[in-house]
Amino acid sequence: MTAKRELLKETIEHIDIKSFDSTHLINAMRKMSFSSRDTANAADILMKMINDKECTTILTLAGSTSAGGCMQVYVDMLKSRMIDVIVATGASIIDMDFFEALGFRHFRGSQDVPDKKLREYYIDRIYDTYIDEDDLQVCDGTIKLVADSLKPRPYSSREFIMELGKYLVKNSVKKDSLVQTAYEHNVPVFCPAFSDSSAGFGLVKHQWENPGKHVTIDSVRDFRELTMIKIAANTTGLFMIGGGVPKNFAQDVVVCAEILGKPVPTHKYAVQITVADSRDGACSSSTLKEASSWGKVDTKYEQMVYAEATTVLPLIASYAFHSHAWEKRAKREWNKLFMK
Repeated sequence: MTAKRELLKETIEHIDIKSFDSTHLINAMRKMSFSSRDTANAADILMKMINDKECTTILTLAGSTSAGGCMQVYVDMLKSRMIDVIVATGASIIDMDFFEALGFRHFRGSQDVPDKKLREYYIDRIYDTYIDEDDLQVCDGTIKLVADSLKPRPYSSREFIMELGKYLVKNSVKKDSLVQTAYEHNVPVFCPAFSDSSAGFGLVKHQWENPGKHVTIDSVRDFRELTMIKIAANTTGLFMIGGGVPKNFAQDVVVCAEILGKPVPTHKYAVQITVADSRDGACSSSTLKEASSWGKVDTKYEQMVYAEATTVLPLIASYAFHSHAWEKRAKREWNKLFMK
């Protein structure tokens, strides 16, 4: 076995929230303190979103939880109608999910292997997770292939990701990807900083080879489309993993609607799971209470959970799944808003 293959021999296995029931654990944590009680409260708020017949739930994704083993969590939440809209980083959607849909994998690695050595082997590292750069460049090329097949014009990231879902219906190796599942269930996926990912490399190459007429991503249209969903939905809840652009983008639609003369309520429910420190003033770590000063989030049902998300997200999602409350929840299918 080559040295590279030796490093890429243990794949990341995605946790299955259907295979275990965290109800007893969450119920016990509710009577504890610190992050345990916060986690239980976050589960309770997610349940309020699910049980509120008027609520549209928005999942925001930043960071590398998908590569780290939580990809199936998001797929199962979507299939179970717990999630109606997704706002994510391009990396979460392309480098992690679309990448695995093409048949590639993430691997268990170590933060102790010299990074110069990893570079020699063309292995990219996310803390203790490895990605084969050769495979990632195939993903880049597939993005270009899809872009080459489309009519040259501006697309919102939501539109383009729908095209990726359509491509996967016929071409995916792994059938249970978030991109394909979202396409099949008419759940919109927004990546407001889409080019900051493997998608960016593929789209740049597409434009490089088609300088006169090519596909572009219209981030302003992204903002307008998500604001349209907020206006139409009225009652909304945020379930946020990490912070970053997705967090602020999803929160800002409340202010945008007001500026458009279409005032809407603040997000009624909000949960954020993060390890960020709020003392540096960064938006990724800003508390939900702080967001209320901007007119974005209500504080009656809000919970910050200061934990690394792969440790608590599966517990919260399993609790919600095994409640079976989602079985009574109607599909929102917000992509149909743009198909008229």
